[in-house]
Amino acid sequence: MDFSVWPASNRTWAEVADTAVAAERDGWHGVWFADHFMPNVAGTVDADDPVLEVWSVLAGLAAVTNRVRLGPLVTSVTYRHPAVLAKIASTTDQISGGRVVLGIGAGWQVNEHEAYGLELGDVPTRSDRLEEAASILRSLLHEPRTTLVGEFFTVVDAPNEPKSAGSPLPLLVAGKGERRTLRTAARHADEWNGWCRPDEMIAKRAVLARHCEAAGRDVADIRCSTQAFVCFTDGSAPPSEFLAATTGRPTLVGTADQIVEQVAAHADAGADELIVPEWLWDDPAERADQLARFGVEIMSAFTG
Repeated sequence: MDFSVWPASNRTWAEVADTAVAAERDGWHGVWFADHFMPNVAGTVDADDPVLEVWSVLAGLAAVTNRVRLGPLVTSVTYRHPAVLAKIASTTDQISGGRVVLGIGAGWQVNEHEAYGLELGDVPTRSDRLEEAASILRSLLHEPRTTLVGEFFTVVDAPNEPKSAGSPLPLLVAGKGERRTLRTAARHADEWNGWCRPDEMIAKRAVLARHCEAAGRDVADIRCSTQAFVCFTDGSAPPSEFLAATTGRPTLVGTADQIVEQVAAHADAGADELIVPEWLWDDPAERADQLARFGVEIMSAFTG
C-alpha cells in the first residue's frame, strides 16, 4: 500500500511546501491538495479565511520536490473547461517531470459556486457534466486531436501538446455514486477515489467491477484510494474535538499497533493508496511530529 499526505488549503504556501518536502524525505508516496476558492462556511469557519488555489500550489510543489506524486483531490469540472484543465495539468506535469495525477469530481460546494458565478446544477446535471468532461479529458490526455460537441462542453479538433512528461497522465475520478459516478470512473479513469471505510470500499469496488465489465475493462486496472484522519491515542480515548471534526469520515484511531491493523483492513478491502489529511494538526510542530510518527510507526509496517 502507498501512503500520501493531504495538506489543508488554508495553510500558508511555506507550510504546504515544508510538508511536501518532508513527505518526500520521509518516504511518502504523494501529496494531494483540494481545489476550492473559499471555505465551506460552517461552525467557526469564516468565508474570508484564506484558501490557496490548487494548480498554482501543485506547480510550485512540482518545482520544489523530485519524487512524490502530485494531484488535486479533486478539481471540480464546474471550475474550468476540460480543454483548459488538460492544458493546465499537462503543463504542471512537465514541470514535475511526469508526477501529476489529474483528479476530477462533479462539484458540490454551493457557496463558492454562488460567489464566483459558477453553475453547479442539480445532481443529475453534475453527473452528466462529469461524464462529458471525463470523456474529453481522457481523449486530450491520450489522443493527438479531440472533437466532441456536448451539452456542456465543445472541443473541435483540439490538440493538447505537450502532453505528459512520461507515460499518459493518469485521470482520477472521485465520488461514490453507484449509478453514475462509478460508471464514469469505469469508462474513463485510471484511478478512483472515495472516502471509504473498509466495508464500504469492498461494496463500492464490487459496483465499480460491474461497470468495468460493461465497459470492457478489468477493475484491477483501476487504482483505488481512500482517506482517513489519524489520531494516536496510546490507549486513551480520542479527544472529543477529534470525534466532532471527523463525524462521518473514516478514521484511524488507537495505538500504533491498532492503527496498523486498521490500515491493513483498508488494504485487504482493495485500497491501493491511503491518504492522510493533516487538517486537524494546526500547530506546525505538532503536524510535523504526527506525520513523522505515522511514517515511522505505521508506514514502515507496509513498506519495509
